[in-house]
Amino acid sequence: MKALIFKYKNYLIFLLILILLIILKSFNPNFIKSISFLSFDIYQKTFPIKKNDSNVIIIDIDEKSLSKFGQFPWNRSVFSKIIENVNEANPKAIGFDVFFSEKDKQSPDEIIKSYNILDKYVDNYLVNIKGHDENFRQQLEKSKSVLAVLGSNVSSHGSYDRKAKAKFLSKGGDPKKYTFNYPYSIGSLESLEKSTKGLGSISFLDQTDGIIRSLPLIVRLNKKIYPTLGLEMIRVGENQKNLYVELDEVGIKRISVRPHKILTDPNGIFWIRYKESLKQQYISASSVFEGNFDKTRFENKFVLIGASAQGLFDLVKNPLGVTIPGVEVHANVIENILDQSYLIRNPNIYVFELLFSIIVAFVTFFLSQRIKPKYSLSIFFTSLIAVIIIGFSFFILRSELIDVSYPIFMLTITFLTGLYFRFIEENKIALENLQKEAKLLKERELAGDVQKSLFPDISKFENFIYARNIPAKDVSGDYFDVINVGKDEYYFTLADVSGKGVKAGMYMAKASSTFRTLSNLSFPLEKVVYLANNEIVEAKFKGMFVTAVFGKINIKTKDVTFINAGHESIMVFDRNKNFEFIKSELPPIGIIKYFSESMVKSKTINLNEKTFVVYTDGVTEGYLQNGQELGAEGVERIVKSLDIVSPKNIVDKITSELNWGADKLRDDITCLALDLKNTEIIKPKKK
Repeated sequence: MKALIFKYKNYLIFLLILILLIILKSFNPNFIKSISFLSFDIYQKTFPIKKNDSNVIIIDIDEKSLSKFGQFPWNRSVFSKIIENVNEANPKAIGFDVFFSEKDKQSPDEIIKSYNILDKYVDNYLVNIKGHDENFRQQLEKSKSVLAVLGSNVSSHGSYDRKAKAKFLSKGGDPKKYTFNYPYSIGSLESLEKSTKGLGSISFLDQTDGIIRSLPLIVRLNKKIYPTLGLEMIRVGENQKNLYVELDEVGIKRISVRPHKILTDPNGIFWIRYKESLKQQYISASSVFEGNFDKTRFENKFVLIGASAQGLFDLVKNPLGVTIPGVEVHANVIENILDQSYLIRNPNIYVFELLFSIIVAFVTFFLSQRIKPKYSLSIFFTSLIAVIIIGFSFFILRSELIDVSYPIFMLTITFLTGLYFRFIEENKIALENLQKEAKLLKERELAGDVQKSLFPDISKFENFIYARNIPAKDVSGDYFDVINVGKDEYYFTLADVSGKGVKAGMYMAKASSTFRTLSNLSFPLEKVVYLANNEIVEAKFKGMFVTAVFGKINIKTKDVTFINAGHESIMVFDRNKNFEFIKSELPPIGIIKYFSESMVKSKTINLNEKTFVVYTDGVTEGYLQNGQELGAEGVERIVKSLDIVSPKNIVDKITSELNWGADKLRDDITCLALDLKNTEIIKPKKK
């Protein structure tokens, strides 16, 4: 029995971990929910809705309005005038994402009370004055207006026994059993609420990360059901009295307001699909107050009044990663209902997600124990991609939210568990190989010393051509060479072998010896490249190739003929430091066999008053001390910073900026510069 347990201990541990992960998902604590929310947010970030117009207009209590009307809350007469002006444009409905829970302090009666002016003449005078609250109430009564209510766990001062304006008709059960409940509600003054056509909830569910992804479409406040603000505005705008709630054995299935039917989860939760914010959807409250707007803009539109001003703190985060005014959440709800673009979280999908996760995790773990790690990794990534494709397919085709984050989390945990067990089993083999590696290291160091001897000494040419190579490892895959083939003619090359290490070094040695041999025969440059390519192809270094620049210079005519075979762009600049980058027009050598010299195309330019710079990708992709890549722009910056432009100064400055003392370079650094201003050969110093 013990032997059997020991033999299959890996699988037993895996089963225990899998059971723990299933239990966690079943209880679904906040940190597990946050994992699931990752995929829900990625869906919307990847495929955001883009609109050019909207059925919802937001009257914005913005910085401009605050500067005009002063500290918020404003005099109710301001809102009265805003409603009056909007109503002239015949909107569908007007909704307030603002509370009016206290009497207007700027009303005449409130001002007199605050100064303690008690006089019977004053009292008689006040009877004949219409206060700001009364003006506002009358405007609400004339319009298709909706005020906000908010669920609360604490009783608020001055609250009354308010009732919802919407009538709820249900089929299949009692929706109160499934809706989220708040024992109390907060709203506006009783006189205002009784004069409005609708009351809508602006209650959001607590989110651990503060992102508003969903809200209850209907909610219980003090044992009474209220619709959310967006749904209530649609009811009022469509001139409907009733809301219909359909239930099944699980809970709430559908909520309808003619002619719109909305699918929800069993608790009436509505998942919002956000569009990218529209600037033209907003209009400043001050502009509406002044009547400075196009009336057709509000015609047959749902109008929301809310705040975007920073000091009013009504800002929330959405799944797109953007902070928006809270009123825009309700605008998205209205738009989602009108065009049926909301998201669906099917309750039955939970079981599918869990079963699918278990199957994928088990298959991945089993294969990780049976096949080589490199193949098990491909199984892992295949499973990963399959999960992601399923999730995105449901989102794109059905607007349905599938949790792929937790399956990926389970998959990763089980795969890493399997990988750990394989690591333990293969650790002994790795220790044995360690001694072999030590021997190979010495051999690489020796190979590096041999390779250094292959680089030519070009110190006598440094007045007009200069190059340096700094290897990232013991053996470099980069190479340069300069060969004097006549009185005024020189061949040069700078090359980068794909890959690194000893094999790349061997490949480089083969390529460099071929180039030097052919160059010494004084063949035309095109023929040198033609023969070198075919020779390297025949060498059969599988999967390897060389990007290179080959060149031939005549220091008398100052012409340079060059061939760029799949290499970095060549930098050429004049004395005024005007830069030109010449791109490659040929593939790297060593990939395909050339059938004739005509396949090799060269270019010729005159370097009178110009400088020619070639470098490998170890230069452009090399890290500076600030952690940034140098890039071609960085090379250009270095050149511009030089007071004296010479091949040696250019190359030394570039290499010194990259070789600043890091333990390991990202890649080999190789750079060659050519300037024919001074072509004097430097004579060697006598010892």
